[in-house]
Amino acid sequence: MGKILVVDDMAAIRTSLREILEEEKHEVDEAKDGEEALKKLQSEYFDVAFCDIKMPKIDGIELLERVKKEGIGTPFIMISAHGTKETALESIKRGAYFFIQKPFESIETILIHLRNVLERNSLREENRTLKKKISKDSEMVGESPAIIQVKEMIEKVAPTDARVLITGPNGSGKELVARQLHEKSKRSEKTLIEVNCAAIPSELIESELFGHEKGSFTSAIKQRIGKFEQAEGGTLFLDEIGDMSLSAQAKVLRALQESKITRVGGEKEILVNVRVLAATNKDLKKEISEGKFREDLYHRLSVIVVKVPSLNERIEDIPLLVEKFLNDLAEEQGSKKKKIDAKAISALQQHQWTGNIRELRNVVERLIIMSAETITEEDVKKYL
Repeated sequence: MGKILVVDDMAAIRTSLREILEEEKHEVDEAKDGEEALKKLQSEYFDVAFCDIKMPKIDGIELLERVKKEGIGTPFIMISAHGTKETALESIKRGAYFFIQKPFESIETILIHLRNVLERNSLREENRTLKKKISKDSEMVGESPAIIQVKEMIEKVAPTDARVLITGPNGSGKELVARQLHEKSKRSEKTLIEVNCAAIPSELIESELFGHEKGSFTSAIKQRIGKFEQAEGGTLFLDEIGDMSLSAQAKVLRALQESKITRVGGEKEILVNVRVLAATNKDLKKEISEGKFREDLYHRLSVIVVKVPSLNERIEDIPLLVEKFLNDLAEEQGSKKKKIDAKAISALQQHQWTGNIRELRNVVERLIIMSAETITEEDVKKYL
């Protein structure tokens, strides 16, 4: 249920709305004019404000503007007995969620718009929480010279729209680099769409990237929007691009050259505004010499090349990474964080990490499960 502020200079309207809202189990407060409402909004949190437009001291439109200017996030549903189409449009233009004419047409109308606002609030909060989690999961941990160089490149390149090719072995954190490039870019408020080219069959990759029209092939029972369109205004991350078919490579090249795509089975050209990041664990120059990768696409993708080091090239970061994994896994499992002694860390640093950071995280999780409160060198030797 929500906490709601009713702002109106007419006591009868305030009482009427209070009764309607309290019947639905909402918590309701009142303000008799804009000045009183502003003080309450400045000192308390409200999920929604129902606000009259014509009021003494501060009218509803001015109150809405002042609330927005002060960064108070309470959404407004405007109400007025003197409303016209122009009044409604003006209030929505100034940032109101909706406009309701007095006398109220029905209680249901009020409740429907209230539910919509509360659901929107809930969705925004979920998005904020998810964004924080994604940001935490995208954190690049390490202070080694190799990883500092990667971080410096990200800081320089992220604010631009330059295409970036991210190289490095499996499990080294190429996807983290892509997320950091997106989060630090001017496109961060838009979507980051990730496509694992190695996980999609070659006959489906074009439909996945560019979409398809209904009936374009046997199983195309409805129109599908592809990843390029889904990433509109944001970033498209093509992971394991070295595994993409030559046919799909040609279409990706055209999309990068012309900023246009055509859905499979379609004829209409669709303009797209997307920043493309790509990653691979393959030597693309070798793939080019073997006729498996287009040289012109390589040059389009590799405006900037970021090489992510293997874990064996940055063993001085292992203590920091282990500490992060111990914290993260304890939080995920709802358990007490375990300790690890210096000799155990040293043993981990001496290991050859063929699976890189992904392998290290798996080992830490195994050690947490199998060890006592403090992880020892003996535990590492036994369970590594």
